[in-house]
Amino acid sequence: MIVGAGVAGLTAATALARDGWQVEIAEIGPPEAPAGWGLCLTGPSLRALDELGLADACLAEGYGMSTLTYMDVNGEPRGELQLPRLMGTRRPAMAGIARPVLHRILHAEAERHGVVVRHGVTVVAVDQEGDLVRVRLSDGTVRKVALLVGADGVRSSVRGLLGLETSIDFHGQMVWRALVPRPRWATGIHQFAGKADTAGLVPLSGGQAYVFLTENGVEQSVLPDARLAPRLRQLLEAFPGRVEEIRSLVSMSTSVVRRPVLTAFLAGAWNRGSCVVIGDAAHAPAPQMASGAALAIEDGLVLARELGRHETVGAGLRAFVRRRAQRCRTLVETSVTIARLVQARRHHEAYPLVDSCHRLMAEPA
Repeated sequence: MIVGAGVAGLTAATALARDGWQVEIAEIGPPEAPAGWGLCLTGPSLRALDELGLADACLAEGYGMSTLTYMDVNGEPRGELQLPRLMGTRRPAMAGIARPVLHRILHAEAERHGVVVRHGVTVVAVDQEGDLVRVRLSDGTVRKVALLVGADGVRSSVRGLLGLETSIDFHGQMVWRALVPRPRWATGIHQFAGKADTAGLVPLSGGQAYVFLTENGVEQSVLPDARLAPRLRQLLEAFPGRVEEIRSLVSMSTSVVRRPVLTAFLAGAWNRGSCVVIGDAAHAPAPQMASGAALAIEDGLVLARELGRHETVGAGLRAFVRRRAQRCRTLVETSVTIARLVQARRHHEAYPLVDSCHRLMAEPA
């Protein structure tokens, strides 16, 4: 049983089902694809998805690109990062993709392999009984399973049920995103360094992109939906030049979101008996490296591999954690350092760190 039908949960479900596991997912949310903006599938994401036969589908419905261009507040170029192409020179280094599109691709592949997704339920109690795990769901039903995977995000309830403790850290930043029509000049990621905040644009398809803005030096708060687009337009006023065009597109957006920058890393074991947490439940990076999805997708694939290599579930889970812990810790810690440099407006120090971390992530998972 997997808890959570997000990127980590659906990827793990497909990888396990391909290896002969009977998989059920408990997802507290509704059956509809999640609303929202989009995300970056960096090289490691595409490499792992390629092993599941899904990279080309994501590239076909997303927007392939290989360049991250750094701009100053006025829109003048200040540097360019050529990202590692991990699937050969004929395919792009990464892809922007709308979240609902990625969810549809992952969900369809999981169901094609026999995965059952139950919506409106989650796990409320867990007990290890010998080699099995007794799982009680929120609708009162009980399952006895050989493996429980918590893929339920940074505020994971499964992590708490297993007695695994970690802090969730807020970094004084709120990230804004808005879906907009893609400007013709946006053929890669553009990032603009402002005097207080950082803005940018990520293509998602031939016709769509998302604007992002990282608002620095703020407290966690919630704004009414009606205030989101006007406030984002106001924050973008600090950026002249090309961002002015982006700002005008925000008024047309029907999807503006604002989220706190939260990070977490579960030091020590991620597993108890035949239970384990993966994805943001174990390691949630800041968005500045755009690699949270990469770690989640890799987790699902590596989990299935290690379980297939070991005679017992417990041994496979311990091997999985040993294999993943240092890579994920490095990404989380580097993302936090980059977030702090951006807050301090030390962008010239952040850029090479982004480059070196992408090259480190290019190493095999």
